[in-house]
Parts: sequence; structure tokens; C-alpha cells
Amino acid sequence: MRSELADILLKDSEINIEKSLPSISIDCVVFGFDTASLKVLLTKVKEKDGWLLPGGYLHKSENLEDGAYRILESRTGVSEIYLQQFKTFGKLNRSNDFFSEYDKNLWHKRRFLSVGYYALTNFAKVEPKIDYLSEACEWKNINELPQLLMDHQEIFDAALLELRKGLNYRPVGLNLLPEKFTMPELQRLYEIILDKPLNRGNFYRKMTKYGILNKLKETRKGGAHKAPNLYTFNAETYNEALENGFKEAW
Repeated sequence: MRSELADILLKDSEINIEKSLPSISIDCVVFGFDTASLKVLLTKVKEKDGWLLPGGYLHKSENLEDGAYRILESRTGVSEIYLQQFKTFGKLNRSNDFFSEYDKNLWHKRRFLSVGYYALTNFAKVEPKIDYLSEACEWKNINELPQLLMDHQEIFDAALLELRKGLNYRPVGLNLLPEKFTMPELQRLYEIILDKPLNRGNFYRKMTKYGILNKLKETRKGGAHKAPNLYTFNAETYNEALENGFKEAW
């Protein structure tokens, strides 16, 4: 007697043979920041013990990036999300063990090259969504990851490395922080991503030098210390820095 997942995969296989492009899949590493830790969005497939990154197949009628946005929106409910392609994964037998017990003609057992994207989104705006293949979709602390199946640990590691390297030449924060934030909150985000402390004075000088921040005539109320100033990102200069980069490394 076939399992529930086997029946779901068989039906999904028939749908994908009709509408999806052979040999190309998409895997997304979705990062979110909850003021104290960096998290990643993971899904748990029915009848499986481990976890996976959100992913799917590219439709024949869509561009690659549009496919990534579609997959992300189906998992997060968010359409405005920062997306960066970072690597393609194509080792032999990437998913053989995962699908070994199922029908040999299954779409999912074909060889797929997976295009990796990492995404940055506001943790507070996301409501993780399950689909017909999964029983859970949850945020996990990047330092407390459960077992990842297939080659998804490798994909996650590569995405985190790329995110850290990217801080040397483009900004982050617009998609991870609330609209108004303090300089210590921005510094905390950078320290968590880089996994190292940063000098407060140097951080302040660099961030103000980049010209991507607008200082508001408001402060964060509360606490025993002097209320810190609030900032927002300057959309024009921020997007210019994303496009052209800046030079100094952390």
C-alpha cells in the first residue's frame, strides 16, 4: 500500500511533467532577523524526519527570477523581498536518497541542477505557509539548525557565506529591520550576520559615510541610558549602493 506522500508525489510528478522545465530547480535560503538572532525559513516534508529549504521547479512559461519570487511568496506571503542569486548546485545524485523508495519514473527522481537564491525579509511581516507536500514551515535560528536533507546544508552554508561576503560591498538592513531603527540595532544586525563584534565608533563612521541613512528627529524612548536617535534608509542611495556597491570591507 502506497503512503500518503507517495500518492502526493505521483500526482505532483504528473503536474510538473506538463508545466515545468526539466533539469532546473530552485532552492531559496530565506533569512529573517528578529532583533536578537538571524533565522532561516525551513520546511518539513510529510513522512520525513529532516528539514528542507523552500524550493520548487521552474515553470516553462516563466523567467528564472520570477520562479524564485513565486516560490518565496507561496511560503512567506510576502511579494516585496530582496532576492540574490548566489550559486548553482549540480552534484550527481543530489536527491537520490530522499526519493529512493518511490516510483523510478517519478519527476522528482530526475537529475536537477538547482539555482540557489538567498532572500532577506522582515521577520515580523512573514507568516510561514505549508503546502501540500509539507507538514511544517518554520523559522529556525541559524545557530541551532535541525538536520537538513539532500544537499540543503551545503546550500545553506554557501548562502550564509555569500551574505557575509556581500556586506563588504553592498548594504543590508532594508529588508530585515523595521522602517525606523537605531544605530545600535543596525550594528547588532551586522554583528549577528558576521558572527563577530564590531567597534561602535568605526561602525557609525562607516555607515554615515556611505550616505544610505536618514537621521530622524526622533529617538527611541525608554531605558536607563540616553535615548538613541532613530534612522531610516535612504531608498535612493541604498538602491544605488546595491547596484554599484561600495568599497570598504568590515
